[in-house]
Amino acid sequence: MSDYNVTTAEQLKARLDAGEKPYLIDVREDDEVIFGMIEGAIHIPMGQIPSRMGEIPRDREVVFICRSGSRSGRVCEFLAQQGFDHTVNMAGGMLAWESL
Repeated sequence: MSDYNVTTAEQLKARLDAGEKPYLIDVREDDEVIFGMIEGAIHIPMGQIPSRMGEIPRDREVVFICRSGSRSGRVCEFLAQQGFDHTVNMAGGMLAWESL
């Protein structure tokens, strides 16, 4: 049982298509995001999360994205341990997003 929520690429795309503006953070490395990010996402590489926690809202949902959903899941676990209550992992990551 995890301390964070999970969304699918399909669910997130439907929300974006409906005009919602969830807070998105892409935790992939620089050499991965050059190939594209979800529009509106902020780039904070996974290794920088601990030193940049002040940039992550605590009072609203934040969806974390990586290549496959694994790293973003670890980021969600870490932030939950730090007291973040609204973390969401996009299952399947950009691999799932790109197959939509």
